[in-house]
Amino acid sequence: MEKEYFPDVIYIFAEDLFYHELEKAAEGMKILSDEFGISPEIHTHVVPEADFIEAGKTISDLIKKLREEGCSIAIDVTPGRKALVAAALIPAVKHRMDHVFYLAVKRLENKPYMMIPLSNQKLRDFITQAERTEGD
Repeated sequence: MEKEYFPDVIYIFAEDLFYHELEKAAEGMKILSDEFGISPEIHTHVVPEADFIEAGKTISDLIKKLREEGCSIAIDVTPGRKALVAAALIPAVKHRMDHVFYLAVKRLENKPYMMIPLSNQKLRDFITQAERTEGD
C-alpha cells in the first residue's frame, strides 16, 4: 500500500516446522491482493527448519531464475525467522534485488498491523535506503 508495489507472483517460504500455516498465509495474501484489485499467482515452498544453506540455495536459485526472466524482485522479511531471513538476504544482495521490505513496529499490540497506529510503524526498504547512502 505504502510503496505501491503490486506483484504478479508471490512466493511464500516457510520452515517445515510451520508447513501447516502455509495455506493460511497464502489465503491471507489472496485476500489482501483482492483488496488491492490484483490477482497474483501464489506459490508456497517449505524449507528445512534452521537450514540456512538449503534455504539460501532454494531462494537463490529462484531469484536467479526470476532475474533471467527479467522480473523485478522484492522480498518482505518482516515475518521471517532469522535463519530464513538470513538465507534470503544473501541472494538479495548477490542478485541485486529491487526491494527488501521490513515493517518496523515500535511495539507489538495484539492487533492486526492495520489497527496499530501509523506513528508506531514504519515500512523500510533496505535496498532503497542503502542506495541513498552509497553516495554519502
